[in-house]
Amino acid sequence: MSGAGETTGGGLVVSVDEDTGVAVLTLDRQDRLNAIDLRTAAELAAAWRAFRYDDTVRALVVTGAGRRAFCTGIDRGAEVPQPGSPYMVDDPLASVGPKANGLWKPVIAAVNGIACGGAFYLLGESEFVVADEDATFFDPHTTYGMVSAYESVYLAQRMPFGEVARLALMGTAERVSARRAYEVGLVSELTAPGEALAAAVACAAVIASYPPEAVQGTVRALWSAQEATRTAALAHAPQLVSLGNLPGERQAELFSARRPGFRLR
Repeated sequence: MSGAGETTGGGLVVSVDEDTGVAVLTLDRQDRLNAIDLRTAAELAAAWRAFRYDDTVRALVVTGAGRRAFCTGIDRGAEVPQPGSPYMVDDPLASVGPKANGLWKPVIAAVNGIACGGAFYLLGESEFVVADEDATFFDPHTTYGMVSAYESVYLAQRMPFGEVARLALMGTAERVSARRAYEVGLVSELTAPGEALAAAVACAAVIASYPPEAVQGTVRALWSAQEATRTAALAHAPQLVSLGNLPGERQAELFSARRPGFRLR
């Protein structure tokens, strides 16, 4: 995984700057607004796990290719077979984040364009978020008859309860602007359009220049402060999804009938 060049998989591009010790993971499915299919989900998990063993990489950035979207969650074309029991749910995004794969190196998210739905798995497991001023955030689950379980849990670790509730419940009717996301704590830095990645990489380079033992210990301490709450909440997510989600056919009908127009806040 180390090296100065780029490694391109099905939907993920990984580059490493050997001089700074910073790796950049870029979702590159621009024709699908960087939605994550099953292959890309597997590539993300494999990349995070590989970087656990690469001591030359000391900080990481995750972003999306192009200007239209950071990530729009799971690709709706992905076929995800599910067990028949409501007590067992196979979530293809459950392991796309660094913490789910045991990586305790600092990760910064650089958000360009739209970040919605399953994108919050990645944002929720990053140490902090840098966003372009024209980025927007929303959660479409309820609009299409799905429970926002995992996404809401991740966001509840970063934002005031009322803001998370509004984002989750309003669905596609409302988008949170980058400015509002900054005001409520989801975003730590706003940049001019197109500059989020450079700003995130600059932060990562500073962090990577420090002794890694101290940095990684600090990352672990920060996550320990909320780990019990997050783990307990996520344990309920599979059953809530099983009980609350409409059948796939009905979800598809609602998605096909979607209407344009939203409120930007």
